[in-house]
Parts: sequence; C-alpha cells; structure tokens
Amino acid sequence: MKVYDILGKEVAVLVNEKLSPGRYKAEFNARDARQGNNFPSGVYFYSLLIDGNVMDTKRMVLLK
Repeated sequence: MKVYDILGKEVAVLVNEKLSPGRYKAEFNARDARQGNNFPSGVYFYSLLIDGNVMDTKRMVLLK
C-alpha cells in the first residue's frame, strides 16, 4: 500500500510485503521517514497494489 500527494509523488509506503488473504490495518503517521518532517495538511491518495498492479485508489484528507 502506497501513499501519494496531490501531485502524484509517492510519499510513503505503508505495506511492502505480500500478505495472505484476510483483514489488515495500516497506519499512516503523516511523517516523512527519510527526513523526519511532518506532511502538510492536504489531500493524499492511497493505493492498494496486488502483484505490482493497482487494484484500488482512495482519497484521504490530512488536517492538522
């Protein structure tokens, strides 16, 4: 599962492993793991990928 900003830039990878079928929970802490900065308020998109193919994309709004 990957998170993208409004410009389509990948900003986070929440899950980067193949999982068996089931229910899972992923947490988006809105923090840049590489630089340690908090993401600004705004619209972000998260995509579920299966075998490298995007299966679904949803929108979320980050408010501070």
